[in-house]
Amino acid sequence: MALSLAVRRLQKEFLDLSRHPSELCSAGPLEEDILTWQGVVMGPEGSPYEGGIFFLDIVFPGSYPLKPPQVQFSTRIYHPNVNESGCIGLDILTSKWAPTCTLSQVLLAICSMLADPSPYDILDPDIANVFLEDRPKFNLQARRWTKEYAM
Repeated sequence: MALSLAVRRLQKEFLDLSRHPSELCSAGPLEEDILTWQGVVMGPEGSPYEGGIFFLDIVFPGSYPLKPPQVQFSTRIYHPNVNESGCIGLDILTSKWAPTCTLSQVLLAICSMLADPSPYDILDPDIANVFLEDRPKFNLQARRWTKEYAM
């Protein structure tokens, strides 16, 4: 029962994403598995990630939308809210998740996180220290990683 709810919901979300594409992000299922998707987020203009193309691995639980998807970067990124495995510290994926949330909202929240890192959802303390204490150095390193891994 729960799986059929997840499948119906994901089919609707995919249709909505297809009908109303965003310039900043997109996502779709991989092959025949409606629960496994790949997402793409464009580096926001004016950020050190500008011009980068960042890929995401997205896995939906059978209980979606009651439980959030697991989303992580498959492209390496220098960001205080992303650990070296690509896991993302973002409240919409944990404490702020609600069944009314959509993948489109998650993707836009990730775009916002790239433009404006959160000091509350730190997953890499070393990068967070650079971000908080030496913003020019942070921006330079984030730009280097973007050029090396996302362009």
